[in-house]
Parts: sequence; C-alpha cells; structure tokens
Amino acid sequence: MKKQVILIFGIFTCLIASNLKAQNEILEKLNEIAIVDQKIMMPMRDGIRLATDIYRPKTDKKVPIIFSRTPYNFNSWGDGKQKTGTAKRAYEAVKRGYAYVVQNERGRYFSEGEWDILGIPLTDGYDAFTWMKNQDWSNGKIGTLGCSSTAEWQMAVAALDHPSHAAMVPQGYGAGVGRIGDINEQGNWYRGGVEQMLFFSWLYGVEQDKFKPRIPAGATQEDLIRISRFYDLAPENPPVDMAEALKHLPIQDILKNINGKHEIFDKMIRRKPNDEAWFKGGIYHDNMEIGVPSFWFASWYDVSITPNLALFNHVRNNSKDAAIRDNQYLVIAPTLHCGYTRATENTIVGERSVGDARLNYEEQIYAWFDFWLKGEANNFKEKTPRVQYYTMGINKWKSSETWPPKEAKLVTYYLNSNGKSNSLNGDGRLSTKKVKRDQPDEFVYDPMKPVPSYGGNVCCTGNAIKGGSFDQQKMEKRDDILVYTTDVLKKGVEVSGFIESTLYVSSDVKDTDLTIKIIDVYPDGRAYNLDETIQRVRYREGFDKEVFMKKGKVYKVDLTPMSTSNYFKKGHRIRIEISSSNFPRFARNLNTGGNNYDEKEGVIAHNKIHHSSKYRSQIKLPIIFD
Repeated sequence: MKKQVILIFGIFTCLIASNLKAQNEILEKLNEIAIVDQKIMMPMRDGIRLATDIYRPKTDKKVPIIFSRTPYNFNSWGDGKQKTGTAKRAYEAVKRGYAYVVQNERGRYFSEGEWDILGIPLTDGYDAFTWMKNQDWSNGKIGTLGCSSTAEWQMAVAALDHPSHAAMVPQGYGAGVGRIGDINEQGNWYRGGVEQMLFFSWLYGVEQDKFKPRIPAGATQEDLIRISRFYDLAPENPPVDMAEALKHLPIQDILKNINGKHEIFDKMIRRKPNDEAWFKGGIYHDNMEIGVPSFWFASWYDVSITPNLALFNHVRNNSKDAAIRDNQYLVIAPTLHCGYTRATENTIVGERSVGDARLNYEEQIYAWFDFWLKGEANNFKEKTPRVQYYTMGINKWKSSETWPPKEAKLVTYYLNSNGKSNSLNGDGRLSTKKVKRDQPDEFVYDPMKPVPSYGGNVCCTGNAIKGGSFDQQKMEKRDDILVYTTDVLKKGVEVSGFIESTLYVSSDVKDTDLTIKIIDVYPDGRAYNLDETIQRVRYREGFDKEVFMKKGKVYKVDLTPMSTSNYFKKGHRIRIEISSSNFPRFARNLNTGGNNYDEKEGVIAHNKIHHSSKYRSQIKLPIIFD
C-alpha cells in the first residue's frame, strides 16, 4: 500500500510539474510579443471596479480588441487548464495583431461587487466597451468571444448597441437565451416548464460564499498583482457525489443538503417560467434587438441546441436592420458543450463515433474578426457558408443558406400499436400511414423510480450524467418507456432540422411530464440517441398559466422541438421513446399538481398515450431524401 501511495504521489507530482512547465512556456512566449497589464480595476458607472487583464501587441499602432468577460478564474499564476487556456488565447490574439482583454464579472474573484448568475447589470458590458475604446492603444473596434458562461452575456449586451461592439462570436451560448417565440428556457433553467438540473450542480461548484476573503477597497494595481501570486481567491468545494445529491427531495433543499452556498439557488428554484425576474438582468429575450454581426457556434449534443438555433433564425429573419440580418453565420458541430476543438480524426461522442469532425474553427473566427475589426478585404462572406453543419451517420460537414436546409421537408410519422408498445419488446410502430382506431398505450410513472438519464444533450452535472450518444437498448427494457420504431429503411434518409412532436395524453393525476427521444437504430440493434425533450403538461397552453388535467380526459401536448442532422442509412430504423421522466437531466414531476420544488412525496401516475383518427399522436421529421 505504501508503494502504491508513493507511486500515485509521484505521478501526481509529475502532472503538476508538466502543467506548470506548459504554463510557464506559454507565458514566456506571450511576454516576448505582448505588453501585459494585469489587474487593472476597470470602473463601472456605479463605482464598482472589475478586475481586468490586458495583453496587447508591442506596437505604436492602434489595435482592435477581442474581449472575453467571464465568471471563471483566469489568474495566470499557479497551475490549471483555465489559466493556461487564457494565456494561449491571449497569445493567439496578440500574434494576429489584437489586444486580448479578459475580465471577471462583478463579484467574481478580484472584481468588486456582488455576483448574481446572469443578473449583473447589462451596463457593465456597455461601460467596459466605452472604457476600452477610449484607450490610446485602441482602434475603437471590439469583438466579443467566448464559450458557455463566457458567451451567454454577449447577446443581451449586443442589444444595447454600443457603437464599438463591432462583432461577436458566441459559442455554446444557451444559458443566455431566455424566450424565443414559444421556447421559454430562461437561460437553460427550464425546458418545457421543467427544471433542468444542470444549474443545481453548476452552482454548487462555482458560487462563492458571501464570507469569502475580499480585497480592501482602493487596493492598487501593484498590490493586486502581488497578492494574486499568493491568493487565488478560488474556492474548492468538497467533492460531492452529484448522482446521489440530485436525488434529494424536496429539490429546493438540494444545495443545502450538501452544504453548498444556496442563496442564488433559493431565489431561482421558486421562479416559475414566466416570472418577471427572468426578464431583468442578463438574459436575452426576443423583444430585444441585436445590432451586431454574429458568428454563432452550436453543437448537436449541447444542452440547448434547439433554443440556440431558434435564436440564430430569430436574428437572421427578424432584425430591423437588413445588414444585421445578412451578417449572421452559424456552425453546428457534432460535439458536447464547448467541445468544438476537441474533435479528432475519430470523434467519439459518448460511445458513438461520428468520424472526422474537425474544422478550421480558429482560422474562420479570426477571418471574421479581421473582416469586422480590421476592415480586411478577406472575402469572408464569399468564402464562408451561411450555415455549416455536421451530418452524423454519413459523418461529413455540409452547408446551407438557411436552417433548416431549404430542401428539408417535414414528413409526418404517426404512432401506432395494439396497445402494447411498452419496452423494446412491445408492438409500437412509427409509420407515415394514419391509424384508424385508438388502442392507447399505458405506462406507470412512479416519481420514486424515474427513468434514468442515459447520455444525451447535457452539461455541467458532475458525475450524475455522462453526455453524448449511447446505446439505449438496456434502457428500452423498461415497461415505463414506450418504444415506436419504423420498418427497416429501404433507402437512406437525412433528417436535418427541427423535429416537431404532438402527443395526446390522459392520466389519473392532475399533472405529469411527457418526454420524447429520437434514436438511430442500427441493423445489429444498437440504438443511438440524437436528441430529447420534455414538457410539463400543466404548461401545455403556455407558460403564463397552469392548467391541470382531469382524470381520464385526453389533452393535446406540443413539445419543444428537437434538433439534429443525422443520416439514417439503408437498413437502419428511426425510433422514438416516450415516457414521463428523464432524471436527473430534468427534475421529476411528483404528479401532485403542487409547487413540486417544495414537496417530498409524489403520487404514481397511470399515463396513456392515444393514437387514433381522433387523437393523432405524431412526430414530424425534416427529411432530405437521397
């Protein structure tokens, strides 16, 4: 045992040394070409100062700026991927003639003020733009860049239309999307009125305690640089088995139960999907006008692919400015959240290979910035397709002028069975032929025995869920999953676009959820998930009211669209799964009709899915035929 401990310690020490060496090497390279100005405390209009690091070329010429604002730690001292990543991004920008500016949101690390997830003043972004464009080394052109929480603030700030905000590159930006038409996710907190539990886990890891060490007001830049070498201000919460933690009821006490900071969570968990608080702060909604040329990056296995694509279409089709409508571009990769650059010759997402999914991301992003921030005549618009998307199955990049591609046609597939579609061994069929009789499929949904999340379009849930595409056959043995499958395809079809689904449900409880998942079934039986969604039935008529069910009555439920681009090869089959839970990706409905967030006990639901000439439960697939 002693030898094993020594060996593990030795390996750990070598890893630290290797990381530190890489960190030091990139910092040395950066210092050779850049003027480095760290821990500048940039003033906001209310007097709060935000900690900012600036890396700019050693030149007398005025330069454009690439700006990243983040809640994450970018202190370049010490070890860590985030810190090395910041230095690498700064180096790439500076060597191309840009100043790279990275800033912490208010209340994070060395920045002053109080932090609130996407609740900080929008004016912080506007004030930062004004400060940067007034620097004597700035050419007045600013581009914003970042993924996830470094992207999500960009859209709402873009709606303020600062004259120096010349272009943006939001990547994996779903948690900044509030309401887009009928989609009402409120920054990924909801899907179809159901809490997405990713933020339960994420907040545990990132929210800093109100009793954290704070730098005294008025600390000088010299003081801040010096102490940042010794004090990272980065908390390290005790590790938690999030797979177990998320099972706790009531869900309002999940963070409290694991001794996490929970003030922000306590506030958010009580907000309903239409709460006015969602429409304050940093989330973008469709009544806000984006006036910035945008190069959007999304991915098929990200947590919010459909809202992301809906936002691209919204700006592309509805901006009041024709020039802004024309300057929206989109890339959709077959990866997990922010996994673009991790694509390889054989990209594995979950356990499914999607082939060589690499793309020249960096080259395209800098060509975009060169065009808008430097005014270079590089023919970006002529060379770059409006939409670049990756089609799984045939594993290739494709392009289109619109999303979905114009050649995609919605084809309706109807659910059918003899009333026994439970599990993979049932008789559920998916067909373009309409059914005439109603033999509804019934399943039992017990909130204490929910269907486990297995793969999928997830992010940030710790060890609770592993995202991506996994063979669903072992899941499909459950009787509380209804399975509907097409006949074997006689020729291949591409499904690219938004997938619409309408289900007719009856139940013996006041409220329940409906889930749906689309799957590519291989000839050998492997069943790989592509996308999934959920709808809380009480919100079937909209998120501004709750309408409960009456026992035995049949209700029409339209679910939030799913999205994918997948080629179902000849010999494959198309499958959907229907159930009432997908846990812990989504919070369980306890079926009581109550608040749900403050309840410990659930009731068992007997749910029926109807499919007949009167109740045509169906799914519409955007198909491009060979």
